Amino acid sequence: MKPVIRIGIVGLGGFAASHHQAIARLEERGHARLVCTCDPDPDRYAGEQANLRFAARGVQVFRDYRAMLDACHRQLDLVVIPTPIQLHADMHAEATALGLPTYLEKPPTLDYAELERMIQADARASHASHVGFNFIIEKRRLALKERLLGGEFGAVRGATLGALWPRPASYFARNDWAGRLFVGEHPVLDSCFGNAMAHFVHNLLFWMGGPELFSWAQIAAVRAELYRAHAIEGADTFFVEADTASGVTLRFAVSHACAGPSSHCEIVLCDKAALRYTVGGSLEIRWNDGRIEKSLLEPFDALQENHLEYFRYLRGESPRPATTLADCRPFVALNDLAYISSGRIAPIPASQVSGVRDEKEQKDYLQVTSMQAMHENFLSRGVWPGSSGWDKEPGEVVTLADLPRFHGIIRAIAGGQPDT
Repeated sequence: MKPVIRIGIVGLGGFAASHHQAIARLEERGHARLVCTCDPDPDRYAGEQANLRFAARGVQVFRDYRAMLDACHRQLDLVVIPTPIQLHADMHAEATALGLPTYLEKPPTLDYAELERMIQADARASHASHVGFNFIIEKRRLALKERLLGGEFGAVRGATLGALWPRPASYFARNDWAGRLFVGEHPVLDSCFGNAMAHFVHNLLFWMGGPELFSWAQIAAVRAELYRAHAIEGADTFFVEADTASGVTLRFAVSHACAGPSSHCEIVLCDKAALRYTVGGSLEIRWNDGRIEKSLLEPFDALQENHLEYFRYLRGESPRPATTLADCRPFVALNDLAYISSGRIAPIPASQVSGVRDEKEQKDYLQVTSMQAMHENFLSRGVWPGSSGWDKEPGEVVTLADLPRFHGIIRAIAGGQPDT
């Protein structure tokens, strides 16, 4: 019988609720036990506590995570931190100071300097923390990367991510940090690129990593244009080009300024074939000789599977978490360099933006008329929106040596002044 992993979860609402549901299912299967949780206003979630049978399961509920850790840390194997981005570092520091590893929701932070402090703090824990970039451990993804590393498709020449993920106006009012660059003095940088679609960005970096299976592309240079259509502080649309240390160019085009069905595709271009991977959809391999391999991806419960994979590591059954804090360096650096390169968040011209009412959902969306064309032109031909209708000056080419400029630039962006 495998030992049961004893867990504390910080939070009851928001995405913490999804973790509670996942852990309850894993508890029924004998994998885990929820020891404790906390929330500043636990009475607000009395119904959820009843539905999840907290009393019968013996779950202790606290109003503050520090009190929870102080009372329960000797009973825990793991602390789950699915809280707002700006709270991650302090909560991770408190847990690791007690020797406890954490399951951190993505992104761990979007501040490169804070990430380094978190990596140092993580060394105090009994095991390395896991960052919940959900799709890295999909079996089909891992098998395909093994084929890539084995050279079956020839040399990798490039990769692209195109993603349109509609978000209604209410999405940007869901909490006090949605669409924000700062909360108080703390950088948050909530965006489609750094938060909502961070899974997909991290996935593309994973495809480009090597020679080990669990490895990510190392960033050499970045150029970006950032835009907004919504009335928010941050950006809802990113166009990013990155050169890797191995000489491969990656292009990312992601946006929330759209309506209708969502779309997403990760494409890896190789000498012998083009690989198209769509999370929750299909894998397609188009060989240059005309052959096509296409198959649907298996159903994948991301939260349960990520918890189970982390449990295997904590029990000594696997050598490492799927994504460590150190593995997040390329992603965080890419995000930060995108802001440095762009220098400002440009408004998408009002003539391109229209409102769309979804009567079924009773929600309001913004639609940018030229968004799909801009995506296609950028991803396939490298044509920037700024040179084809949105009138933004080109982003500068920046490298890791420019990261110390990050804090000053995002403060300038938040203040509405282009950096000079």
